Amino acid sequence: MASITIRNLDDDVKTRLRVRAAEHHRSMEEEVCVILRDAVGRKPSSRDLATIIHSHFGPANGVDLELPPREPLSFATLCRYVEATGTASELRDKCCR
Repeated sequence: MASITIRNLDDDVKTRLRVRAAEHHRSMEEEVCVILRDAVGRKPSSRDLATIIHSHFGPANGVDLELPPREPLSFATLCRYVEATGTASELRDKCCR
């Protein structure tokens, strides 16, 4: 195991650390180790982000939604959509003359 030395520690911090260690029935050294372990957290996962996301939201964890039936779009409806959105100018030119 590694060792570290902490220099220039405020007396107030040392006193609070000693009290905290006593409350937990630990030595000051043990208390510092616990604090550092908690602060640094667990070892990083070897899984990449995509795998983690897939494990939470993949097919096994998804929700099956019932989609309402759709009616086919009429040519006039399609033209109104193209006019309203201002998209696909070449389609608008072809269908809405």
